[in-house]
Amino acid sequence: MSNQFKMSGSIKVIGQTQQVSEKFSKRDFVVTDTSSQYPQDISFQLAQDKCNVLDSFMEGESVEVSFNLRGRAWQSPQGDVKYFNTLEAWRIEKDGTSGISGAPMPRTPQEAVVTSEPTEEEDDSLPF
Repeated sequence: MSNQFKMSGSIKVIGQTQQVSEKFSKRDFVVTDTSSQYPQDISFQLAQDKCNVLDSFMEGESVEVSFNLRGRAWQSPQGDVKYFNTLEAWRIEKDGTSGISGAPMPRTPQEAVVTSEPTEEEDDSLPF
């Protein structure tokens, strides 16, 4: 079974690098997957020397994330065992482009974000 996956979406949150111990640092970020009717906010983690990869990205950018699924058990002092999963990112690319992991890609006017007013079917907010 392969544990390497890819997901596309837009960056919702970019966290700060956290020094967990003398030998371990991590950085969390959230990507919103809008490929289905119900958007999902997916939390990823970068570790060690990969933490600075996010420095060349901004919240709101469309990206493709390559990641591994990791799992581990933790036992409390009382003997209870809990299981945790981590989505460990190892490559982030601007969506629709290829290149070195995390390297800034040149932007063209065609890549600019376009927003539009919602149609009547999409606008179900209250008028006040």
